[in-house]
Amino acid sequence: MEFLFAHSGLAIGLLGAGLAACMAGAGSAVGTGIAGEAGAGLVTEDPAKFGKAMILQVIPGTQGLYGLVVFFVAIMNMGLLDGTALNLSFVACMPIAIGGLVSAIGQGKVAAASVNLLAKNPDHWAKGMILCITVEFYAILSLLASMMMLLYI
Repeated sequence: MEFLFAHSGLAIGLLGAGLAACMAGAGSAVGTGIAGEAGAGLVTEDPAKFGKAMILQVIPGTQGLYGLVVFFVAIMNMGLLDGTALNLSFVACMPIAIGGLVSAIGQGKVAAASVNLLAKNPDHWAKGMILCITVEFYAILSLLASMMMLLYI
């Protein structure tokens, strides 16, 4: 029982780091999938628009990258890479875990709608990118919250 109490903080910290990577990554997978489905439909009709459709599909993938960054910073702060394992707050990883999950899915939906914009009015496809970037702002805020807690707690 002492072992469990001695290492429970580390286990909870690892759970948070894992959730940051997994939830943000899962959100990115769903978001890029949604945008990719729309992009595939467009490219079927007009293969010349593949590059622009691919850019719109890639945008929801950034949250997965943010989650992975938080994961690595968390395990570095916990001392897992240098052998000085310390406890870390589970809570520090939750902003990007939850924010990344939700924003990536929402951004995927906006990207899919932007693919529709590209299909109907190719000259305005950059406006769709701007709409996607608006959702990205909240993913960045989630990343910032996690990083501030990891670096300054």
